[in-house]
Amino acid sequence: MEKRINLFEKAIDGLKPIYAMGAYLKKSSIEKSLQELLVFRVSQINGCAFCLDMHSKDARAAGETEQRLYGLSAWRETPYYTDRERAALAWAEAITASKVSDEVYAKVSGHFTEEELIDLTLIATSINTWNRLQSAFPVKAGSYTVGQFG
Repeated sequence: MEKRINLFEKAIDGLKPIYAMGAYLKKSSIEKSLQELLVFRVSQINGCAFCLDMHSKDARAAGETEQRLYGLSAWRETPYYTDRERAALAWAEAITASKVSDEVYAKVSGHFTEEELIDLTLIATSINTWNRLQSAFPVKAGSYTVGQFG
């Protein structure tokens, strides 16, 4: 890969709103373990190597199991996830595809409050933004250490 612009050096002001969204989501009532599953799954869909490295490490540090991480791309066919997690995963995938059906909305609405549903949407849109930024201006996968970004 050819060296590209260092986004974190050149776009400090442009990234501030994304960092602010991340700070807001850290205070969300959506449990950290679920947030990590969602960002990992969306990063799988988008093929973001750095984000997969980062969020697999963060998820494991927070107590997530290897089995659940390995099975995440097949979450519909595996018994490892709760109904609440399944609803959130379906929602995040629909947001990522920009195709949110009434059926998915009805399912997720049965497990989350309106405020939580907004937060789930912000989680999905935030990681989609980071995935796209990493696609344009990649940071080498494998270089992340747990807690590196706060």
